[in-house]
Amino acid sequence: MILIRITIRVLLEKQKEVMQTLSSMIGPANGEKGCLSYCVYRDIETENIFSLLSEWNTREDLDFHIKSNRFSILLGTRSLLHESPSIQIHTVSRSEGIEVVKELRKKHDLDFSMQYGKEPKL
Repeated sequence: MILIRITIRVLLEKQKEVMQTLSSMIGPANGEKGCLSYCVYRDIETENIFSLLSEWNTREDLDFHIKSNRFSILLGTRSLLHESPSIQIHTVSRSEGIEVVKELRKKHDLDFSMQYGKEPKL
C-alpha cells in the first residue's frame, strides 16, 4: 500500500476557493483504479492548513493519479498558497488492525489488575 500526504498552507482570503477545489477532487479520485481512500482534512489549530491524505493499492496506481489532469488542478492552486505544498509518499509493507490493540490492551489490563488488584477504568 502507498500513502500520500499533501499538506498545504492556504492564504487566509483564499480558503474557500481551495476547499472547493479539494472537495471537488474527493469523489472522482475515490473512483480511480487502485484508490483505497482519498480524504481532505483541515487543521483544528490553524484554520488555513489542509491535508489531503490518500491510500493507493500500488505505486503504479498513484503514479497514474499524479500524472492525471485532476492532480494538475491541485497543483494549480499554488498561487493560492503561502508556500509550495509539502508532499510525502510512504510505502507501507505491513498493516495491522484492531486485533493488535485488543491484544496490547489485554496485556495492559492484566498488568494493571495485578499491580493494583482491580480492573482499570477506561
